Amino acid sequence: MTLEEPLERLAESAMLATPTARKRMLIVVNPYASSVSPHLRNLVVSALAGRYEVEAVDTQSRNHATDLVREAAHEGYDVVVSFGGDGTVNEVANGLAGSQTPMTCLPGGATNVLCKMLGIPGDLVDATQHLLRMADTWRPRRIDVGVANGRAFTYSSGFGLDASITKRIDKNLKLKASRFSDLYFVYCAIETVLREYIRNAPRMDVEVAGETVRAIATLVQNGDPFTYLGDKPIRIAQGATLDSGTLAAAALRRARPQDIPTIMLRLLSSRRSVVGHPQVHHVAGVGGLRCTAVEGREIPLHVDGDHIGDFTEVVFGIRPAALLVVA
Repeated sequence: MTLEEPLERLAESAMLATPTARKRMLIVVNPYASSVSPHLRNLVVSALAGRYEVEAVDTQSRNHATDLVREAAHEGYDVVVSFGGDGTVNEVANGLAGSQTPMTCLPGGATNVLCKMLGIPGDLVDATQHLLRMADTWRPRRIDVGVANGRAFTYSSGFGLDASITKRIDKNLKLKASRFSDLYFVYCAIETVLREYIRNAPRMDVEVAGETVRAIATLVQNGDPFTYLGDKPIRIAQGATLDSGTLAAAALRRARPQDIPTIMLRLLSSRRSVVGHPQVHHVAGVGGLRCTAVEGREIPLHVDGDHIGDFTEVVFGIRPAALLVVA
């Protein structure tokens, strides 16, 4: 059965529901996300219109969602829905952080990390039903956002290896959004390590918790897990939650050929963690850290899985309770 049939039934039943005072909802749609099509978009909007006063807008370019939701907060919308992948969620969060307008999300991308962390189902039909039920159990709460050079992130940011992998993934957006996305991610990870990090990895000094560590990559998390491979959570830096008021970070000292298999086994294991690996320096409960390129060589940076540029220095911080969410 396709998604269209249950969404059509959901839209019909929502329209028959007993009318109540409806909240104003803006749905920000990334039309290029892997699980989004014009027909599905319209069905989701029709279903949610049974309980909310809905307006839907498609994004046109990078950072368009941020501009849209800033206007929505100014215009008094009761909630903004991010319908896309993690990049759309990040843009919406950057537009709403510090405001009184809550956000929520519908899974439209490959991983949908914040959706899962907030307890929103990964299936689009189930997630739409969840948002319909939410109208009767309206409980906004505040979560933290991390910051990387002034850009907010909702769950993770990376400087170095994982951002280089993200940069390579972003070169083919069609494969990134396809049903082969998991295989494509693994391929990009292996290719990036072999081509860029075995012999000529960019090095950085990581200043955190009163010490300096030499590394080739730093991953900073505002929550756990770091990401998902399908439905499997991938955990790296541990100890931060969405409302802990602190960050956790893992710095990879080097990537020798003999280290890669043991690191990968720990990443994919349900019993062992990369924390404790001899090449991983881990800290938790910190309010910030600074990473500086050793040779002045620009290094890729990602926020919530989107490459946003290459930098010689990144300052990470935390904004406690900056984002209002409802889920």
